[in-house]
Amino acid sequence: SFLLLITVAGPTGHSVPPENKALVLLAIWGTLVAPSLLLMIKNIWKAVFFGSKLPSEHTVVSMEFLVSGGAAVLALAAMPHLDIVTNMTILNSVAVFSSLFQVASRSHARLCNSWIVAPVFSVLLILAGHTLFLALYLMDAEGRREAALRCGLAVGATVLVSLTWWQNYLPHLLLPRHAWLTEEMQRCAVVVHLLTSFTRLAVTACVLAAYVPLSGGAWSSVWAPVAPAVGRLLATLAGLQLLSSVVGHWLSLAACKMNALRRCFLLPLYLASLALLPLFLAQSSETRAPANPALCPGAAVCWWVGFLLATAHTWALRLQRIQTTKQLFVRRMYEGAWLEQGLLLNARFNMVPEEKLTLYMCATMWHETFSEMEKIIISIFRWDQFRPHDDREVNNLTTEAHIFFDDAFRTVPVSGERHANQYVEDMVQVIQKVYSPFMGPGPIGDQILLRTPYGGRLNVTLPCGNLLVVHLKDKSLIRHKKRWSQIMYMYYLLGWRLDTRFYRRWLNGEDQAQIEREKERKNTYILALDGDTDFHPPAVMLLIDRLKQYPDVGAACGRIHPTGTGPIVWYQKFEYALTHWLYKTAEHVLGCVLCSPGCFSLFRGAALMDVNIMKRYTTPPTEALHHIQYDQGEDRWLCTLMLQQGWRVEYNAASDAYTNAPEGFKEFYNQRRRWTPSTLANSIDLLGGSIRLARKNRSISRPYLLYEMFIVGSSILIPATVCLMVTGRPCVCMLSLLLAIDPNWALILATIPPAIYLGLCFYLKADTQVTLAAVLSVLYALIMMVTMLTVISFLVTDDTIFSPLAISFVTFVMVYVVAALLHPQEAHLIVYGLLYILAIPSAYLLLSIYSIVNMNNVSWGTREGAATAGAAVPPPPRNKMESGSLSAFSDRYVEEADNQMMFSSPLKHETQFWNDLTERYLKPFPDDEDKKRETIKSLRELRNMATFIYFFANLLWLVATFTLQLLKGALSIRIPKYDNSLTFTGDYILVEPVTFMFLFTFVLLVVLQFLTMLFHR
Repeated sequence: SFLLLITVAGPTGHSVPPENKALVLLAIWGTLVAPSLLLMIKNIWKAVFFGSKLPSEHTVVSMEFLVSGGAAVLALAAMPHLDIVTNMTILNSVAVFSSLFQVASRSHARLCNSWIVAPVFSVLLILAGHTLFLALYLMDAEGRREAALRCGLAVGATVLVSLTWWQNYLPHLLLPRHAWLTEEMQRCAVVVHLLTSFTRLAVTACVLAAYVPLSGGAWSSVWAPVAPAVGRLLATLAGLQLLSSVVGHWLSLAACKMNALRRCFLLPLYLASLALLPLFLAQSSETRAPANPALCPGAAVCWWVGFLLATAHTWALRLQRIQTTKQLFVRRMYEGAWLEQGLLLNARFNMVPEEKLTLYMCATMWHETFSEMEKIIISIFRWDQFRPHDDREVNNLTTEAHIFFDDAFRTVPVSGERHANQYVEDMVQVIQKVYSPFMGPGPIGDQILLRTPYGGRLNVTLPCGNLLVVHLKDKSLIRHKKRWSQIMYMYYLLGWRLDTRFYRRWLNGEDQAQIEREKERKNTYILALDGDTDFHPPAVMLLIDRLKQYPDVGAACGRIHPTGTGPIVWYQKFEYALTHWLYKTAEHVLGCVLCSPGCFSLFRGAALMDVNIMKRYTTPPTEALHHIQYDQGEDRWLCTLMLQQGWRVEYNAASDAYTNAPEGFKEFYNQRRRWTPSTLANSIDLLGGSIRLARKNRSISRPYLLYEMFIVGSSILIPATVCLMVTGRPCVCMLSLLLAIDPNWALILATIPPAIYLGLCFYLKADTQVTLAAVLSVLYALIMMVTMLTVISFLVTDDTIFSPLAISFVTFVMVYVVAALLHPQEAHLIVYGLLYILAIPSAYLLLSIYSIVNMNNVSWGTREGAATAGAAVPPPPRNKMESGSLSAFSDRYVEEADNQMMFSSPLKHETQFWNDLTERYLKPFPDDEDKKRETIKSLRELRNMATFIYFFANLLWLVATFTLQLLKGALSIRIPKYDNSLTFTGDYILVEPVTFMFLFTFVLLVVLQFLTMLFHR
């Protein structure tokens, strides 16, 4: 389509009259700059939402100036005056500088092997083709001066265009002291792309503006009437060119990312011009024939073979799994005019070799049931089969699984000894049960029991050679709860196992040790898991891919699916789906995810070991707010620390994991009682330093912070919003219609039950509060059903869907339905949407009251009631794997462990490490009654202050709405009322300004989240 457009623009193109030639040149210019325009739009988005930095060098702009000038001269001034066959073949000569750069790169690296022969011959062949081409056209006596000018422009322009891919060879040509130039270009990529795109647009526009008058045309002809046939021809050719180049570029990326490099990328691009050659040869009789046609095939062959040799290195490229576009191609801008040459020359000269990775699967356990333990153990065994330890094909990924078992011991009443409790016995039985299906009948592999300073440790060799380590924590020796278990495995795996090895080498004078340590930190990943998480290996690989592809990503999370049965679980299924479909994707696209859930998230070791992250994560709670922010939502706080240090958190929708959800009303309320205050505390902490955060983290921009501020503000005002929803605000009063009372009294009546519940929560016990909330939830569900049916009937009887209420209702329904259809594997969850709507007052009004009033309760909320099982002395063990008592960990087992040690450090050094770590960070808190009373007092004071601020803000919102309702005639916004046929009815809908702005913003927010979901999909 591009070659045909060029032919139409030439003097031999009779399909377009001469007075419309300027319009054809404008269409050619559009095909040249379309990729630059798309790249500019994309990077303007990145600059707004992800920030950017200015480069100190202007080399890129200078080179783009030359390249743009060459491209414009070639496409606008030279090619229209050549025949179509010559135009098709001369494009293969744009590889001359690429070949020269390859020769220089290999000479600079002193790699003068057989690979240097191909680019050398490529240069010679392309120059020979140029010589034959010049001789061919200059032998024509007629118009020799004009021919010399056109040929000189064509050859010179192809040489300038061949500079396009100079960045591909820059890292191989620079001296070590100039390596910063490549790093700066990568760091300032957004601004560099904007500058190069603007340069391409400006330079090509100037060439076009100058060439149209020089060629005898006039810009006024662009606005002249165009024959319909001519208009259709130009629109078809230009549209085909733009569409085919975009689709061709996208399909090329897909082929490379699917490792179909040779069959689906290289071969089609090489054969594209050859396939069209017979067709164009048949049409070449209509163009001006050269004086000596025998020389034409010679030039074409030289150019094509030279281009083949210039890109011969692409056949030896080894692609990694799902590489990013910037890892595949050096320029993000594709060449729309000469697509196949641009794609082949744009492929990376040298791919980055695949690095070895280390994956630690770290699960924390606290009173899990037998079936819950079974899920995580089966998942670990699945991974063991997926990545065998001794398989050479997958030996680039080393894996270990670690389970940190909280509260694993009990005190035997008679002897007073500390024995492993029933939960540990259950774990051993689970391992034995799961081992057989994966290994078959027979004894379990190597088993090692160790006595450790924190309790005990059980090492099990899995069927395919990977190691499973169960750390049994004694809460009398070390701090318990999830955050302290995380600190244990961070310092043990990243500090002791990783850093110590390189530190010893550095002490011995190895300068390379520091560089290798940073590299291994970057390539060491920790998969954080809960004790009931169920996952499959492909889900983990997708998270690993995210961290491999993007060095600035410190953590990545997947799609969490709640499991269980009953109405409470059904509600959570739709809630989780809605959260991931809209909220997570919006965070991922607009900025970055603020919370990576601890039940299934992958963390980069370098991110956790960064300044002010792992060290600050060890901070014990010394203030009332610390108990809520640090211990009630440890995963969110860890992500907050990472974001504040500049790391990015991402979401991968295809990485699925399953975890048990609360099935009872009480358990659900207690879980959310822990989550709600901690989420609010971390969000306020993050937004409190928004200016510094936007400067530090390039993934978080000020518009994104404004979006998050609205999200936090909406979450604070949600109780009052639910009250307005129950009364049918903002446009009609359903409750007032049903009870035949004034709308203002309906609003007051709607606030009475939550106000009474708020007051009772200060005096009733937590269990009684939950029971009362359950009763109110049923009543509110009935009211919501009536409200929803009333809204639908109002929309039907009012004969309009253009009121604010109708628009918002239809928008929400359509967004949720389309979101479900765009997730076909989860589309069935839309059935639970009705239950979700009925439970809105319970989940967003009553639960908010319960969570804020009980924020002084810092207990875990779930599994707290489970008493430590196994009070009786366990039976004598049949083997050491079944030993349930630390007293049975004989010295023989310790000596055996020392001889068969699977770790790099001796046991005595590791014991010292645990003693030092416990003394510094993990020593159990003393049982100080005075401090406990002081903590309880400070938590209550914090609760009282937070409750006042939280509900006073809601009261202000309700009072403002009530006041504006009283002044409805004076201050209301009048919206013309149209029926369904868009005919003005003569009536107006009156809406309070505050309500209208809130509703408008909320609808706009949902639409924005929907658009980001489309982009993410």
